Amino acid sequence: MAVLVEQLTKTFGSQRAVDAISFRAEDGQILGFLGPNGAGKSTTMKMLTGYLQPDGGRATVAGYDVVEDGLNARRQIGYLPENNPLYTDMYIREYLEWVAGFYQIDKPRKRVSEMIDMVGLGQESHKKIGQLSKGYRQRVGLAQALMHDPAVLLLDEPTSGLDPNQLIDIRNLIRELGKNKTILFSTHIMQEVAALCDRMLIIHKGRLVADGPVAELQQQLSGSSRVVVRSREAVDGKAFSAIKGVQRVDRREGGKLFHLDIQGDDGVNAEIFKVAAAQGWTLTELHVEPRGVEDVFQELTKDQ
Repeated sequence: MAVLVEQLTKTFGSQRAVDAISFRAEDGQILGFLGPNGAGKSTTMKMLTGYLQPDGGRATVAGYDVVEDGLNARRQIGYLPENNPLYTDMYIREYLEWVAGFYQIDKPRKRVSEMIDMVGLGQESHKKIGQLSKGYRQRVGLAQALMHDPAVLLLDEPTSGLDPNQLIDIRNLIRELGKNKTILFSTHIMQEVAALCDRMLIIHKGRLVADGPVAELQQQLSGSSRVVVRSREAVDGKAFSAIKGVQRVDRREGGKLFHLDIQGDDGVNAEIFKVAAAQGWTLTELHVEPRGVEDVFQELTKDQ
């Protein structure tokens, strides 16, 4: 078992930031860790790394308890925090060789060259870290996290602030690394979870409210659906609310586009046509939209 968390708890004053959460990660899995701001994602990761001491519960990494055997546990972890701390006055190779020294790595220059090639820093490797873009700084952070060949990678918002091209590069790198390592990464970008993850964890107000394969969690909403309706002319759309099973009507584009949240879909399309005809509205589009990761997230954290 790469990561095992049992009833992990952390309290700051009167606030319970992490409230008795439990989950496990198998070898070679990529887990997406989602939650609203302040839900407890970063606090959980900091406890796994030993940076914060839990107030209750326990966690192990590669079989080592993060409190009782913290040094061995940390040897199994590569960590990229949300605010990637780098020494901007150092050159890339200089910095990475310095990191290699902490891990007492044999042939550090050879290992640094391997890391530079792995994360795609070759063309930039002659520069100071302060001269790099945000995307390349993230690559430096990943290189230092991978330096000692850890079994588990903890990545806290690794794609935050990146442009679309940088996003693609970092996602591809995470996907490749996930073939040989267990990765737990937090993100606010739902497409990343759908594209990269074997499993999704959702934390809400310190509690784990979902844990499972992405497709399985999407099936939790199988009793509901969203119907997209487009009208040629702008209409108020209030009549849609009277249709049986319609729970919510979201009016968009000045009344030409509507999203209807439906409980059950037995004959609802025919009813939408009837209502539109009765109102004299001309529909140009009507289809059921698959529920995505965003819907799962919103459903489980909707009170925020």
